Amino acid sequence: MSDLFTPMFLTTFIVGCIMGAMPLMIAAVGETIGEAAGILNLGIEGVMLVGAYVGYVVALSTHSLWLGMLGGAVAGAVASLVMLVLNVWLGLNQIVLGIAVTLAGTGITSVLFYQLYGSNTPRVPDVFEWQIPGLSMIPVIGPSLFSQSPIFWVCVLLVVAAAWALKKTNWSLSIRAAGQMPSSLDAAGGSVMRTRSQAVLVGGVFAGLGGAYLSLIATGAFTPVITNGIGFVAIIVTMVTNGRIIWVAAMSLLFGLSVSLGTVLQLTSLNIPTDVIGMLPYVVVMAVLVIFARSVYISPALAAPYTRGAR
Repeated sequence: MSDLFTPMFLTTFIVGCIMGAMPLMIAAVGETIGEAAGILNLGIEGVMLVGAYVGYVVALSTHSLWLGMLGGAVAGAVASLVMLVLNVWLGLNQIVLGIAVTLAGTGITSVLFYQLYGSNTPRVPDVFEWQIPGLSMIPVIGPSLFSQSPIFWVCVLLVVAAAWALKKTNWSLSIRAAGQMPSSLDAAGGSVMRTRSQAVLVGGVFAGLGGAYLSLIATGAFTPVITNGIGFVAIIVTMVTNGRIIWVAAMSLLFGLSVSLGTVLQLTSLNIPTDVIGMLPYVVVMAVLVIFARSVYISPALAAPYTRGAR
């Protein structure tokens, strides 16, 4: 127990928090954009798996984590075309489509992985850590936060850009109108179909990035069902935070904290079953959901296909 509060241990603990939080945060930002436009993407788990797998394969083939992340983002957008075409364009049920995308993403990525790699799991190239001059020398915080991969900082900038776009741009007004009163957007001369299509594709890009971050940066390899429910947690985080990106980030960090805490418990002398430790992050999510359930606002237009002129 005396070794649990050494600088090295605390540094490792913070790194674990960040690694657990980032894939969820990136995916939840994409889900926030989608839900703001009225799209409930229950297929985000499948989209993340597709992004994680494609990013992994691209990184192995090109020996570039950057190209792997790009491949994951593109794969996420392509996987989201199912929701775009069948729901936004054709008006089919979002819930059924979302479940189908999750099942398809899980099955396809698992089969392809076993076909190409079997029981062997090659690892992607090592992550290059960019040490920010001066800041990286701060005890504990420096080696953990300011010695991250440049990909980490790019993803943080994307989250900040999404927060700004949802708060300060005219596009955000169209997004929120499409999700709350789509008929008003049509009456004002906007296009609900175009706006929701944009939201689905952007959400898919973020979900694919979250999956690629998980396989390339957080773990360094792909395994079947690597997301382990993170996509569904992203949906809960989005609903609980009511579309506020700052709270999405806070909830994601809480999830990452619980993941890292589980690792800490395994290092102690406490005799806690591994399954119980694995449940800890999801117990925390459920506790937060119960506490804040009454404050959750769900737009009546969420998950409802829109037909112009329909009442």
